[in-house]
Amino acid sequence: MPDNLSDLIDELALANRILAHEGVLDAFGHVSVRHPSDPRRYLLSRSRSPILIEPDDILQYTLDSAPVQPPNAHLYAERVIHGCIYQARGDVMAVCHHHAPAVMPFAIAGKPILPVFHLGAAMGEHAPFWDQHDEFGDTNLLVVKQEEGHSLARALGPHSAVLMNRHGATVVGGGGGLQELVSRAIFMCQNAEYQLRALMLGAAAPLHRGEIKLAGAISLMPNVVTRTWEYWSMRLAASGATPPRRRAAKASRGAAAKPAPTASRKRNKAGNKR
Repeated sequence: MPDNLSDLIDELALANRILAHEGVLDAFGHVSVRHPSDPRRYLLSRSRSPILIEPDDILQYTLDSAPVQPPNAHLYAERVIHGCIYQARGDVMAVCHHHAPAVMPFAIAGKPILPVFHLGAAMGEHAPFWDQHDEFGDTNLLVVKQEEGHSLARALGPHSAVLMNRHGATVVGGGGGLQELVSRAIFMCQNAEYQLRALMLGAAAPLHRGEIKLAGAISLMPNVVTRTWEYWSMRLAASGATPPRRRAAKASRGAAAKPAPTASRKRNKAGNKR
């Protein structure tokens, strides 16, 4: 995970767009990352569709999900999901909340997603369920109150993902940061698709516990995470949706403001000196 704040902001914008391009996020859903030098803060975009997010959209929040600077934009209503998980889990470096079509049938039916192929082991042995209605009764299903966020974080517990009944899922990344999170979120959705298709054939046998441990470790190895990140980044680039880099954008604006002198200008300057 980048130690430099600007590089991490660039990576967060890219992670949003990759997850949107790969079908995990749509117009809704959001991704955050813990601040690289202050664990009491995290980074999250202003309220915007993930495929459109640019580095300039990224804001800093305290762990109670209050913006560090007064914002001039709308904020995600469900940002408490991120703050409460960062409070509860010091090992979590990145969080994604989504309503991926691959996961929604399981969230609606209350049926568990279990690892059924080797890359699916990145999600861990299983993802627990959280039903907002059990504790809070009738709501609009958005997680907007601190107590709701803390309840969700408790349901997540030590796991890598939690399914939210009739709503979606929340996935976390550890020391591998955003790149680990992106891999886990995408592989979990692929796993859900394969599991559902296998069930249509009559059975979906999950991996054995030892297989989950061994295959899960391989899927999160740095060289594997880097390989998949490059692959998804290139797919995004081929679609023309790569976000501008923060530094590059500033550099280009500076260059535009200070055009290089033309040859005639150089000759005029030389003549003035004489």
